[in-house]
Amino acid sequence: MPLEKQVTLTDSTFFHGDYQLISDSLEYPEGPVYMADGSVLLVDIKAQTLVKVAADGTKTVVANTGGGPNGLAIGPDGCAYICNCGGFTWMPVPVPAKDQVLQIGTTQPTDYTGGLIQKVDLTSGKVTTLYTEASKVRRLNMQTMQWQIETIDTPFQLKGPDDIVFDELGNFWFTDWGKSRELDRDITGIYYAKADGSEVTQMIFPLNAPNGIALSPDGKRLYTVETYTGQVLYWELSAPGQIKPNPASIDGTYSLYKFGGQAIFDSMAVDTEGNLYIASMLPYGNNPMSNGGISVISPKGELIEYIEIVRPDGKFAPLPSNICFGGEDLKTAFITLGASGALVKIDTTIAGLKLEYNG
Repeated sequence: MPLEKQVTLTDSTFFHGDYQLISDSLEYPEGPVYMADGSVLLVDIKAQTLVKVAADGTKTVVANTGGGPNGLAIGPDGCAYICNCGGFTWMPVPVPAKDQVLQIGTTQPTDYTGGLIQKVDLTSGKVTTLYTEASKVRRLNMQTMQWQIETIDTPFQLKGPDDIVFDELGNFWFTDWGKSRELDRDITGIYYAKADGSEVTQMIFPLNAPNGIALSPDGKRLYTVETYTGQVLYWELSAPGQIKPNPASIDGTYSLYKFGGQAIFDSMAVDTEGNLYIASMLPYGNNPMSNGGISVISPKGELIEYIEIVRPDGKFAPLPSNICFGGEDLKTAFITLGASGALVKIDTTIAGLKLEYNG
């Protein structure tokens, strides 16, 4: 992490005021979505649940998903769509001085059965599995040198779906982060799917642990960040679900920014000016007794700010996992603090991008 870009809340262009603690009773929260009633809907990976957190911090379990619910979005039918990574082996890290136990997700668990995309009816709590594999892939025809969609005999199994974003057609993009094992990890990619469960296509492959995913305000750019390489990548879209050729790369990829330092990166959100807000973990290296933060990257590829997350109760927040915008004017950032099991909020100067669908 380039520390020369680190700012305090006093000097931040994007955040102001103090972080406010909404809930400290979660296990490993991710995928926050602001709802019309002022609550935040999120997934709890370790607890294997879809949870609604009211403005006063009251927690209600909406559904039990099993596996590891990792990413969340509201679809055109008002249901919750979940990227389920299949779970983790968990490593508790006690911090006696803070009366805190950090939960770190590590390798593929022994009861892992695969990754999947799920849909949850928010009224009944019914959980439906939409996808576990993809038999369609976007591939380069070596004779014509044109990209085309093909059907393959041996489908790609979803390994660890991570984050999700809907487009204007009501279809969605999602990343597959893969799973890590003791001696190896999956190489994965990005998928595009219909919300009715009828079709999913592997659109971008291979990538190294693609994590957060987002669309630009005009819907013409698709963004992701690779957790370990620190690469912020994007693809130009000629239409929803269609990747535009890039003369400078075979598969259409553009590199927006490359982080330095030892930080690793999780999910993201976008504001109305097209800036990316990326959850940034362990900026000083593998020390859980530290705080992560939010890195703000401009659409021109500039690291504008890195803002540390400081919990108001003094506990550590080493692994912020995701961020969304909410409030009546979309000028409140809600941030899930993965390892420390909390949800915080803070005021912003720029409104967040309104999602295609919300609750």
